Amino acid sequence: MTDRETQLHELGETYLPAEVLERFRERADIFDRENRFFDEDLAELKALGYLELFVPESHGGPGLSLFEVSRLQQRLASAAPATALAINMHLMCTGVVKAMNDRGDDSLNWVFDEVMAGEIFAFGISEPSNDWVLQGSNTEAVPTADGGFELTGVKIFTSLSPVWTRLIVHGAITADDDGIAGPDADEPAEGELVYGFIDRDAAGITVSDEWDVLGMRASQSRATVLDGVVMRPERVSRIIPAGKHPDLLTFAITSNFQLLIAAVYAGVAARALELGAAGLHRRKSAKSGTSFAEVPEARTRLADAHLDFMPVTAMIDAYSRDFDELVDHGAGWPLRLVGARIKAAEAARRNAETALMCTSGGGFGNRHELSRLYRDAAAGLFHPPSADAARPMYAAALLDG
Repeated sequence: MTDRETQLHELGETYLPAEVLERFRERADIFDRENRFFDEDLAELKALGYLELFVPESHGGPGLSLFEVSRLQQRLASAAPATALAINMHLMCTGVVKAMNDRGDDSLNWVFDEVMAGEIFAFGISEPSNDWVLQGSNTEAVPTADGGFELTGVKIFTSLSPVWTRLIVHGAITADDDGIAGPDADEPAEGELVYGFIDRDAAGITVSDEWDVLGMRASQSRATVLDGVVMRPERVSRIIPAGKHPDLLTFAITSNFQLLIAAVYAGVAARALELGAAGLHRRKSAKSGTSFAEVPEARTRLADAHLDFMPVTAMIDAYSRDFDELVDHGAGWPLRLVGARIKAAEAARRNAETALMCTSGGGFGNRHELSRLYRDAAAGLFHPPSADAARPMYAAALLDG
């Protein structure tokens, strides 16, 4: 192995030892079948320091890079995709803070201290019928006299719902009941978005108890209803115009979200290939008198899936390293970030289907790991932006420049 691969292997054994992964894989079936949260996995991840991966050494953590964390997330997802997807939301929040700090903005460094104190962060941005995502919000944010905000709205797919203690949210700033846009004339007016954090114990938060879905069941990504929830002034992170206005916070969110989500589906895709290969070795062909691993048509099917998958991990590695090294891709960043996530999710779905064909009827049984992986991979259809929403961006890069 190269020095880099040796280092990554050591990181994997430090934060996700093989015996831990095997326990995660065994429990994933139980969590999925019982539709319950991964409490036991979370306890082990906490003990291993996994929730602190992005926290820099100056704040007591290991200060891992996005490249390193994305590799770890691929490893975790190969055993327990729903656990990996949910813990991503905490890692994404801390990764955002590290990215901003690396670029000279230490305004959110308090997050590091709270993580080290045991707080669990989650992501509350997605909303019903809001395809603007980061560029708009259906949540109403009414300014308060002390410089904070009261938020009313619904956040969907809030992973870590049973355990999060801090939630990053955004809302559209509106006038209060007296028609005042803020405490004074210098305060933000309508047409702007506020980003910040709310506490789990704040009044007005209701977490839905509805989560009976196709896949990624253990993530328990329930809806979060906000009814006049206070965002304290010291937890207000950014006030930016709605629409396409570049900002370091939203860039950091997009980068960490897209690449860490891509890592999860890359891990699912890799595990599907392993199970597909095992299935071919296990099955015997009456026609050829050999295992299906020696049947040309079966080998070709698996080879094609492998060939299509290899660029996915290369994309994640390259883009995460560029991000860590502060490479300036300018307007080309969204093309890279979104492309990596879409291609990883496509690979997960395609490889899960291929692996099912390789295992034949055995993999179709609900107790087979591939049955769950196939359903977990389907969740990749729902992370923003969808392929349909992203295509205009790729067309414009070629046709409208």
